[in-house]
Amino acid sequence: MAEVLSLGVLIFVAHRSIEARLMAAAREAGYTDFTIAQARLMARMSPRGSRISDLAERSMIAKQTATALVDRLEHAGYVERVPDPADGRARVVRFTAKAEEFRPLAEATEAAVYAEWAAHLGPERMEQLREALTLLREINDPFQN
Repeated sequence: MAEVLSLGVLIFVAHRSIEARLMAAAREAGYTDFTIAQARLMARMSPRGSRISDLAERSMIAKQTATALVDRLEHAGYVERVPDPADGRARVVRFTAKAEEFRPLAEATEAAVYAEWAAHLGPERMEQLREALTLLREINDPFQN
């Protein structure tokens, strides 16, 4: 008999699979200068830029850890710190051209994963999965805009 996993574990396994595919595609394309932890932080950045404190909160890590990850990403050329347009005393972290060059590869990789899932589940179940997760976001995501 197959092991019955909790729904949380099943969602985690699916997410981890996407991350593994993205990291493999990145490495294959020559993007070898960031870690999975740094990628997770970048995934939580706003396209308009994010304050480190917001990144830490969204990533559920200490501000010091977020700062260290941003430092490494900045050194590798994926992000830069710039004045916050809403508050000149503060700084935001935003993507650089190097990060934007990576975006099409990440999007294509995600699309390939979702196409595989749709082929396995069928288009109707895939759409139901998206709809269900979107509805759950309403009660689970304090950061939705």
